[in-house]
Amino acid sequence: MTDCIVLGAGMVGVGAALALQERGWSVLLVDRSGPGTETSYGNAGIIQTEAVSPYALPRAPSELLKAAFGANNQVVWRLRDMPGQIGALSRYWHNSEAGRHRTASQFYARMIRRAADDHAPLIEASGAEPLIRRTGLRELHRSARSFDISARDAERKKHEFGVASIIEDSKAVRTAEPSLKTDPAGAIHWTDPWSCSDPGALVQSYAGLFVKRGGIFLHGDARSLRQDGSGWQVDTTGGPHRARHVVLALGPWSPEVLRGFGYKIPLVIKRGYHQHFSGTGPKVPIVDVNNSTVATPMDAGLRILTGAELTPLNSVARHQQLNRSIKAIAELFDIGVPTENTPWFGSRPCMPRMLPVVAEAPRHKGLWLNFGHGHQGFTLGPTTGRILAERMNGEAKDIELHRALDLHD
Repeated sequence: MTDCIVLGAGMVGVGAALALQERGWSVLLVDRSGPGTETSYGNAGIIQTEAVSPYALPRAPSELLKAAFGANNQVVWRLRDMPGQIGALSRYWHNSEAGRHRTASQFYARMIRRAADDHAPLIEASGAEPLIRRTGLRELHRSARSFDISARDAERKKHEFGVASIIEDSKAVRTAEPSLKTDPAGAIHWTDPWSCSDPGALVQSYAGLFVKRGGIFLHGDARSLRQDGSGWQVDTTGGPHRARHVVLALGPWSPEVLRGFGYKIPLVIKRGYHQHFSGTGPKVPIVDVNNSTVATPMDAGLRILTGAELTPLNSVARHQQLNRSIKAIAELFDIGVPTENTPWFGSRPCMPRMLPVVAEAPRHKGLWLNFGHGHQGFTLGPTTGRILAERMNGEAKDIELHRALDLHD
């Protein structure tokens, strides 16, 4: 019998598999497709060590109305999509209040600030160094008002969390990014983050390291998970496999599997879109703050990404938000033409408490949960993998953080 089956081979699942393997556990990694081919493929590829606070929902009624009518490119939603998410969203909105958000940020920052250190040995051991840029992330502002607010916030993050940044005026931004077509108000250059030229390839590189170290990867269906005596069993292309423990690292698909065991998980689904272009983009990833858009250089071309669309997993693609993002970046750079006919989209799983669940299921021994990372699954995969492995191995390293990551909802 295998010690543990990890269901889900995105960055979160692969990170957990590697961390358990390092502690001497025998691990089977199972996914319906290949490693790094779902949500982990389509993100901005940034290890965001500056993102010490989770994303909070707007609380002002005016901002909520903008989102409802599509006037805010940061978050969009439609009334017809709300019934399935209204309970989770109301809790999320409640926890976005300043005091509760500040409490969540204290735990969030503990994980975020160590993320690059947790990625580093995996990058080196897997031979993925050519994919990595240690050049930071530039937060570009078109508005002097938003620039001033962010500059003050950068100082706060420096003093409170030790986050390094450089405040750049318009001239400095144009010097750093000579391909810019306009003069911005300024930018915050967060110097700590790392970026990746192919996020899916990085996950595949980590999965290759897992196999090289003796792990097994098989295709299988997580929905076949069932209890088997004192352990767990799942069906794979190699037949049924049993283990003493199982880890659910299925991102937005986790609640579907957990429903079969009596758990109702209030997950907020945030869809994001991207499309690649042939033209010139920034030297380092750029966040166009006033248009809630990211542009980042990838091996596949210039990747333009959107904010969040609150919509069910199975809803049809709507490209209005992406079209606005493309238009915004085209005002900044000569983006060229699309290099693919159909834009990609994927879903970010967000818990209402804004912290991922990294814990044992409360009513099922040996069923471990590792999902709900929101916008930072790519950043936090190796970190929450280590935290989960500590808990599964009985290592009490940070009890306060462990309790914060329990399933509370």
